[in-house]
This record gives sequence, C-alpha cells and structure tokens, in this order.
Amino acid sequence: MLPSKSLRWITCFLFLLCVVPAHAHVGSPDVYAEGDAGPYKLFVVIRPPLVIPGVAEIEVRSNTPGVDGITITPMLLTGEASKHPPVADAMTKPSKDSQFFTGHLWIMATGSWQVRFVANGSQGQGVLSIPVPATANGTRKMQSSMGLMLAALGIILVLGMVGIVGAAARDAQLAPGQSAPPTNRRRAYVAMTVAFVILVAGVILGGKWWNADAANYASYIYKPLQMNATVQPDDVLDLKMVDPGWVHARKLDDFVPDHNHIMHLYAIRWPGMDVVYHLHPDQVGTGDFHLTLPSMTAGTYKLYADVVHANGFPETLVTSITVPYIHGRDLTGDDAEGTAAAVKWNGEGTETKTSYNLPDGYNMIWKRPATLTAKTPEDFTFTLVDAQGEPPKDMQLYMGMVGHAAFVKTDGTVFAHIHPSGTVSMAAMMMAQSQNGSGASDMKDMPGMDMSGSAQAIPNTVSFPYGFPTSGNYRIFVQMKHGIAVETATFDAQVE
Repeated sequence: MLPSKSLRWITCFLFLLCVVPAHAHVGSPDVYAEGDAGPYKLFVVIRPPLVIPGVAEIEVRSNTPGVDGITITPMLLTGEASKHPPVADAMTKPSKDSQFFTGHLWIMATGSWQVRFVANGSQGQGVLSIPVPATANGTRKMQSSMGLMLAALGIILVLGMVGIVGAAARDAQLAPGQSAPPTNRRRAYVAMTVAFVILVAGVILGGKWWNADAANYASYIYKPLQMNATVQPDDVLDLKMVDPGWVHARKLDDFVPDHNHIMHLYAIRWPGMDVVYHLHPDQVGTGDFHLTLPSMTAGTYKLYADVVHANGFPETLVTSITVPYIHGRDLTGDDAEGTAAAVKWNGEGTETKTSYNLPDGYNMIWKRPATLTAKTPEDFTFTLVDAQGEPPKDMQLYMGMVGHAAFVKTDGTVFAHIHPSGTVSMAAMMMAQSQNGSGASDMKDMPGMDMSGSAQAIPNTVSFPYGFPTSGNYRIFVQMKHGIAVETATFDAQVE
C-alpha cells in the first residue's frame, strides 16, 4: 500500500481546514468588543479565520434599538491600504431577533486588520471600527483513518488507470470478439509497466511538491516573540525578547504606548495563582525591558507581557521565573498587587462566590451569570463598594479606564487582558477609531473611559465583554481604583 502522505496533493484542501488561529492573547483567539457606532451601542464578536486567506465570522448585537442594517468592511489597520476600503458587505438577521446580526468577511493577508461597521437606523448613521490581528498559528496532521481511506482510493485509482492503459494497448485494434494474440499481450504488459512507473513517479513527485508547498506555508505560521527573564543585581528584572523568525517586517523597537505604558506585565505565582502583580517595565534597549521589582513572596511566577507594534499588531510574550523572597521597592504609580487564597477546586468544580473582601474593608461584587459556557459572549460586570456597601466617593480611573481584568485558565493555556472596550489593545483601538470619521481618536472616547475630570462622574461599576474560549476552570483578576489605592479582586469560574 502506498503511504498516505504520498497522496496529500490530492487532498491539500484538508490542510487548510485544520489550522489554528493566533492572537495576541494566549489561547483566546476571538475578538470581543463594545463600542458606539454613532448613537448605537454595539457588542461585537469577531472569530478570526482559521487560515490566511480565510473567512472571519462576525456577530453583532445592538444594545440600542432601531438599527435597520449594518454593513461590514475589512481593511488593513495602517498604511496606504487602510485608506482604500473595498465594497462593504451587508450583515444579515438570522433570526426574529431584530437586534442581532451576523456576517462573514475574507481576510486576505497576515497582519493587523480592522473591521469597519456602519450602522443605519432610526437615529441616522454611525461608524465603529474594531481592530483584528490576523495570523495562522499551526497545523494539525490528517487523521489516520482519513489517510488510510485516501490511500486505498489512490491505489484503486492507480491500478484502474494501469488496467485501462493495458486494455487499450492489447485490444484497441482488434475486431469485436477477436482474441488478442501473444504480441498484443506482451505490448499490453510493457504499456502497463510503463504506465505504472509513470503514475507512481507522479504520485511521489506530487507528494514532494506538496511537502515543499506545506513547508513554504509553514514559514508564514505565526511564531510569537519569546522572552527570557532574569533577576539582575539590585532586584532588577531583565526581560530580553528573542525573535524566532516569522515575518521580516517584525521589529523589536517599534512598540507604542498602550494606555501610557510600552509593556503591561502580569506576574502570577504558580500553581496556586494566589499572588498577582500588574507591573510596567521600561524599555532600555531594542527588545530589552527592565523593572525594579517590588517586594515579592518567593515562588515560581508565570509572566505574561503585552506589547503593541506600531502597526497596531499586539503580542503577548510568555515565560516564567523562580525567585526567592525579594525585599524590594514599594509599589508606585500604576503598579499593583493582589493576593488571594490558593486556587482550590472540589470534585464538582469551583467556589461560586460573587463578592470579594478587599484588604482595606472594601468589596468587589460580581454580577455573576447563572451559568458560564465556552464561546458565549458575556458582559462581565463588577462593582466596587466601600465598607458600608456604598459607592466610593473618590473613584479614580486606572490608567484611563474604569477597570482592568485578566482571565487566566488554571492550566495556564489561556490568558486574556481585557478592557471595558473588550479584548483589543487600546493603542490599536484608537488607530482604528481615528480613521472612521467618528472623531473618536482619544481614550476618552472609548467605552469605560470617562475623562470628564470629576471623580463623582467616574462610575464604580465596570463591564468587560468577553467569552471563555474553552471549558475548564479559570481565575479572574479585576482591578479598580479609588483615591490612590488600586484594588485587586479575585474570582473563580468553572466554564461548561
């Protein structure tokens, strides 16, 4: 039997059906976002294509009634191509729900894209642009059963073609009913042998061609930046980036500030997930970041570092480091720390608490859904109250936002840093919004970012649009600020 891989050229399309998408977040490829398209508030879900080129699946729910129709347009986020959008596609209403729309768009190249939404309705027209990082991240091998079936079909095809050649060489010139003479039979054997050799050579060469083409495609598969972490003298954390090779255009010195910081670093003690730091290293060289560590409990920490390139493409770098107890500096500025009980799961799942008692007597309350299901869009809503259960009178924005959240799976396979506007980076969001003609080119125009200057105007409730990518157990870290205190609450979730 011929090996199944020699027949891959027959079924190369199967390769394209089995590629896993990449995303800046770890293990969380779908884009969840909320924003205003003029007078209409939209909740957007974009599921990036499995391959590039590929088709993105898009869902929109209008939280504002009166939307008659929505059109969607794919465009690059930056560069000359971002100024010349293609013809827009109309979204459809797949059900009787008049406020729910679905659509599909082709994403034609790897890179930083945006989807422009134009909503039309009773209050006129509004525009919203959502950035989408588009890459392919890996491949899966063909199933053994499928390979065996295709190999058997290939053998039948080859033997059938050889038989046809033999019959033609032996009987083509004979009269009906006439038996083939020995010379014709010898000629048939020779023709069948030659045909078999040619067909087998064609299959082998086709397999080599397919392997070469697959190897060429693999060079475009996303390879995330790597990061090496060491602690230098004076408790300085040194983070050095390593580019494993992906696209020549990727640089290690083109990062842009994302809500005022070049890098956002989450350090989570593992495996208990009982200590978390939200820190902001400074860039000291090309691909090199330093941070003087605060006081830290000894242990092994998983490090998740978010950066955004100048073209709006975000990346999350992952590594780990083991440290002894560090008697370091006090936390200052936007750096924050949170502690909680080590994560514990009983036989039926997780603790179902909805209120977290903070060290200063304040409480964080989660408006927890009755059930949590993978791939289901939700607005995760949290409220900060003081010791008397009242809204704090000194609410402050935390890095320009009402709050930040990190959703982390307990096996480390999922990490997502979420803002009130969703999973997209704020730097990319502002790039997209500045092009759509809405005038929303500053963080004050983003959801969850009230920049009125009045502390009383800043709400004590924040919502994060998100959907868990897979089932399992998660820990959610939520941060809000009042006065000079950054509160970090911890919640556990079991996702079905």
